[in-house]
This record gives sequence, structure tokens and C-alpha cells, in this order.
Amino acid sequence: MYSGIVCALSKFADDIKLCGAVNMLEGRDAIQRDLDRLERWVRANFMKFNNAKCKVLHMGRGNPKNKYRLGREWIESSPEEKDLWVLVDKKLNISRQCALTAQKANRILGCIKSSVASRLREGILPLFSALVRAHMESCVQLWSPQHRKDMELLERVQSRATKMTRGLEHLSGEERLRNLGMFSLEKRRLQGDLIADFQCLKGACKEAGEELFARACSDRTRSNVFKLQEGRFRLDVRKKFFTVRVVRHQNRLPREVVDESVEG
Repeated sequence: MYSGIVCALSKFADDIKLCGAVNMLEGRDAIQRDLDRLERWVRANFMKFNNAKCKVLHMGRGNPKNKYRLGREWIESSPEEKDLWVLVDKKLNISRQCALTAQKANRILGCIKSSVASRLREGILPLFSALVRAHMESCVQLWSPQHRKDMELLERVQSRATKMTRGLEHLSGEERLRNLGMFSLEKRRLQGDLIADFQCLKGACKEAGEELFARACSDRTRSNVFKLQEGRFRLDVRKKFFTVRVVRHQNRLPREVVDESVEG
């Protein structure tokens, strides 16, 4: 399938995405040629695309919004699409994804509240961790909240869960978290970012990390030897991408913490 494809092609199960930058007509023609190659490939292998599910997502300012066809049919454009259960819109604004996640998490939490009689922490916390919080942290490196209102929306779900625990109803949200030995979701996202960053630098995803991050040149012997190069971007939305936001936190880690992580 990859033979002759010029644009970026990614596959997962029976989903295929073709991505390309269109600055001039050559970019548009390259995408159309790749679509034609894919169409010929599926016909040669006695397969067929579901054209009704094929959409074009135009992204970026001043996008010419060119039309493309798959076979003989034109592909419809869409303002937002789900990519592996994460809703992505043309402006890369993830507020709607946060709202849908909070809505679904609240429904699951409501089911737990109505079906589980015990309010002991030994029962509520494992259920919340496995069924609710896991849902709010799935692929969160991609859709991490960008605005404070979205962060607070997700935090209210966890606050509701801790309030269900017997004996803690009268405490404030911070006191309940401290009593249960839990962190806020914002701190957990930062922890998850640093773990994913380490996997990209020294772990199982090292090959991908070499493409995502650039090491900073530093001759300071007392500083963090694994400092990354910080990029400069004009748009605020770009500054909040995982590969950008995690760099600042990674570079702030003290040397002894980084050395211990590498040795461990």
C-alpha cells in the first residue's frame, strides 16, 4: 500500500489517513495522485473503500479547501472528525473533546453511584480509577486541555467522585484529594507528559523521539544533560502541543532526577 505514496500515510486496523501540506497546486496534485494510487491498490486486492465514511478535514489559516475525489466520487469536507476516538476539528481546538469526555465520564460515574451501595474508599476509588479516570486520560497527550475552563470541567468529575466517598462529604476538594492520597488531573497530565517524554528519549519509543525532539547544545556541567531545544511558534495553540509544552518541564528537571531516571 505504501508503494509510490508521497504524502504521510497512517493506518490503524481498517482506518487509513492521508495527510499532506498544500502550499501550492503541486501539493494538491500530490494528494490527489496518492488517492488515485490507493484506489487502484484496493481494486487490485479486491477491496473497497467506504466512500460514505471518507472525509476531508481542511486545517490551517487561509486553507484553499481544495476538493478531492476517491475513484469517481468527490469526497465531502468535514469541520471535525474522530481520530482513534479523539475529536479533532479544523482549528485544533479540543474544547468539544473535553466536553464530550466529561459528559461520558459523568455518565459512567452516575452508573457507579446508582449501582454500587458501598461508599467506602476501598470500593469507590478502584472503580473511579478503572472506569472513569482511565477514560479521561486515554490519549490525553494528544487532547490535553488548552483552556482553564476545560481543565475545571474535567476536575469537577474527579471532585464529584471524591465527594461520593463516605466521611469526606464535608471537606473541600483539595482536602479530599489529600485525604485520599490523590493528585489533581492537571498534575497527573504533567506526570504522564514526562513519562511519555522519557519513553521518547530513552525508552521504547526512542526512534520516534528522535523525529519529535531535538537535543539542546549545552556545556554546563551542572545542568540537566538531557535538555531539549525549545521551538518558537506564533500561534498559542501550537505552543500547547505535547512536543512543545513538555520541553519546558523536561528542561526544568534537576540533573540528579534525570540521572536517576536514566540509571533506573
